[in-house]
Amino acid sequence: MSGVIFLNSIKDAAVDLVAIVPFLFITFFVIEFIEYFYFDKVSSFVKHSGKYAPLAGALVASFPQCGFSIIASVLYIKGIISRGTLLAIYLSTSDEAIPVLLSAPQQYKLVLPVILIKIIIGVIAGYVVDLIFPRKQNTYYADVKLAQKGCCEHTLDENKSKKDLIVHPIVHTFVISIFIFVITAFINMFIFYFKSAEALGEHLMSGTVLQPFMAAFFGLIPNCAVSVALITLFIKGSIAFSSLIAGLCSNSGLGVWVVITKNKDTKDSLLIVSLLFLISSLSGLVLYFLAKII
Repeated sequence: MSGVIFLNSIKDAAVDLVAIVPFLFITFFVIEFIEYFYFDKVSSFVKHSGKYAPLAGALVASFPQCGFSIIASVLYIKGIISRGTLLAIYLSTSDEAIPVLLSAPQQYKLVLPVILIKIIIGVIAGYVVDLIFPRKQNTYYADVKLAQKGCCEHTLDENKSKKDLIVHPIVHTFVISIFIFVITAFINMFIFYFKSAEALGEHLMSGTVLQPFMAAFFGLIPNCAVSVALITLFIKGSIAFSSLIAGLCSNSGLGVWVVITKNKDTKDSLLIVSLLFLISSLSGLVLYFLAKII
């Protein structure tokens, strides 16, 4: 019986993957094209936005891209952006969530709500954090170099090559496709084992106030596979929309990892991670209760 479940899970995952790969590549190609020509300008815009930095950061981070959270982490460590701006960027970062949603035609209607909700959460949280936890900033930018790597060893600094316009979308599509295939296969196995997605959801505390907290904690893992897993669980009906938002808000790609490993102020790093988890969890909790009322 276990062998049949395994084979059926693999088969269904492969069928789902074949259907979405072309959409993934097109999405990543468009993203790469925009990022290649305009991302340095928008990054500079956020650095020089002053009191509007949390708003500017949240808007820029909402665009699906590889490494703005990494760049923001470097800028924060160098004292160029505020703590609130960093958290606004983390909370609004779309990472792989939007490309995966776009690759699933039945989920198109969710793309805009997800983006808008995360932006709103990011902007509000950013200004509140700056008000409660202010941090002195530097104002000198000339010597800042963003020689960082994003997902798939994607170059985030000015040393970009035109071959990235094709090579990176291909590599990115391949990597994310592997994530999607493996994650979908595992989720399918659990669904087959528990007889339904709803039954799996019950084991994941679906319909309870605990699930947004669990999703937010899961989202803290610094890997883009996490957002893929959250989206897949939501599409399969195993987690609620409130939990999806909680998990996606706390999942900022590799940005958190940069702060944890590069920031010399350990207490500051702990504060950032704690605030990220708390804000994401409470945001999911608010959406949970709103869903109950509406």
